Amino acid sequence: MIVDYHMHLRGPADGREGPIDHTVGAVERFAEAAAARGVDEIGFTEHMYYFRQLGDLVEHPYQAARVGHDLDAYCDAVVDGKRRGLPVKLGLELEWLPGREAELAEVLAAYPWDYLLGSVHVVAGEAVDLAPGVWDRLSVEEVWSRYFAAVGELAASGLADVLAHLDLVKIFGRRPAPDTVAALHEETAAAVSRAGVAVEVSTAGLRKPVGELYPASDLLVRCREGGAGATLASDAHAAHDVGRDFPAGLDLLRAAGYETITVFDGRRARQEPLG
Repeated sequence: MIVDYHMHLRGPADGREGPIDHTVGAVERFAEAAAARGVDEIGFTEHMYYFRQLGDLVEHPYQAARVGHDLDAYCDAVVDGKRRGLPVKLGLELEWLPGREAELAEVLAAYPWDYLLGSVHVVAGEAVDLAPGVWDRLSVEEVWSRYFAAVGELAASGLADVLAHLDLVKIFGRRPAPDTVAALHEETAAAVSRAGVAVEVSTAGLRKPVGELYPASDLLVRCREGGAGATLASDAHAAHDVGRDFPAGLDLLRAAGYETITVFDGRRARQEPLG
């Protein structure tokens, strides 16, 4: 089985990302693109900061500027797609907001999620995936240390079923010394194992400055050795990116020793043979 468990509903566009389109028509377009690429099941995981229902939790200016969409309409579109027999799952991409876990969980409880992604994009109040962001304020080693500490806290929170783009912090290719990287990978894999969450293999990194898959192979191996399941993802912001570069993602999974993929229904995980 092949899944693409990280994507954002957008309308048609000539460039990489189209306009927000939380409609069942968009769900159908993405499902058609998945079928054309041999992807068996897809999951929609819009950023939580787009929605008014979660707007009071949003703090970073980049994210706050995007609040304004309706969470009910988004969920209804995906659920409608399910009713039409499309192989789609309902998810959301959460931000790590330390100290606000209970508030977030209260809003999330009202919706029929199949799974929830957890992401860390902000460290020390600044974005790690925008330039200059946090990189002008802290040393590379400090950014990495704080980033992975936040990932560990997110994993332990119980809010997320899958950790997205686990080593996003490498996005610009800036890394501390190899022994520091190795130690942080070891600590993070241990946190993933304790939490019992799955990790995402994302091909999106191939489209970023770093030009690599997420996560690094040694980090993925450590997670597998600790018992973590894995999903596969494109982080598509346009239908034409669904399943993009999946041969590379599948190779990384197999090289790390994975023979199954994690599939979710109603936030319950099961393992299926990796396609």
